[in-house]
Amino acid sequence: MTEPLATEDHYGRAAERVPRKSAPIMPPQNVAGSALILVIAIMTFLSCLTLGAVTLVRDTASTWQTQIAREATIQIKPADGLDMEAALSSAQRIASGFAGVRSASIVGQDATLRLLEPWLGTGFNLEELPVPRLVIVTIDPVAPPDFAALRAALAEAVPQASLDDHRTWVDRLIAMANTTVTIGVSVLILMLSATTLAIVFATRGAMAGNGHIIEVLHFVGAEAGFIARQFRRHFLLTGMKGALAGGLAATIVFVGFSWWSSRNMATPQADQATALFGNFSIGAAGYGGVILVVVLVAALTAATSHLTVVSFLSELDGTQHDG
Repeated sequence: MTEPLATEDHYGRAAERVPRKSAPIMPPQNVAGSALILVIAIMTFLSCLTLGAVTLVRDTASTWQTQIAREATIQIKPADGLDMEAALSSAQRIASGFAGVRSASIVGQDATLRLLEPWLGTGFNLEELPVPRLVIVTIDPVAPPDFAALRAALAEAVPQASLDDHRTWVDRLIAMANTTVTIGVSVLILMLSATTLAIVFATRGAMAGNGHIIEVLHFVGAEAGFIARQFRRHFLLTGMKGALAGGLAATIVFVGFSWWSSRNMATPQADQATALFGNFSIGAAGYGGVILVVVLVAALTAATSHLTVVSFLSELDGTQHDG
């Protein structure tokens, strides 16, 4: 707010009132404020990266789980006197007859050779090796077949056949995804806690530098709410600057990884990375989480500074009454 300043000329007459601006309690910029913006930006950046990584792992695990749940594998081990092609056809026919099975396809010799090439090379005879043959069963994830009955039917018709519904892999995958998400959320909470502590110390430091002004304002009748609002406004602006910088940096990282993944889709490195982490796209939910973290950090900065100032003034009043 401004206060008019009255002046007089050399004849003693009142001159025009000149408005005088009151100085803010908190300096608009200082070294401590710039350092706090940098700290908040770093914390926000790391928090957004953690949230994006958790989102990426969760989405990838969900995709893996869906893909695994849609397929089962019938493995037929070679044995003396076993007609492998007849056994494969029998297993395919039995699996196709069960409700909940969409299709059953035999993995041919050429496809089996391609699967073994990375380990055995080329130019070998598949019939001379005790290599199991496979039947891929595509199932309905909404209404899966009765796997126990299917195993019993396969064991009766083809004793060398075994059914793998990948349930063990799905359970391990769910456990791994849940553990990763829990760790990520814990790290995110630690980041926000560290940000809160940094704000508390920065507010205490700012109050120590302006303590005499705060005490004078408080003793002449300025309410605690007025003083706290000044600090809250200052630190809200500081928190918004740091949080926006950190959130923007994290968004650039996510967009860069997504662009790299799309540009190198056909390379072996990108294929391996895509198989593990998807296409490095966190989606709308991930970017919404980044915005939420930015807003949360800015609000946390303002709320923490407000509570710290109110607590300081309460201690000041208690000291005054004791004295």
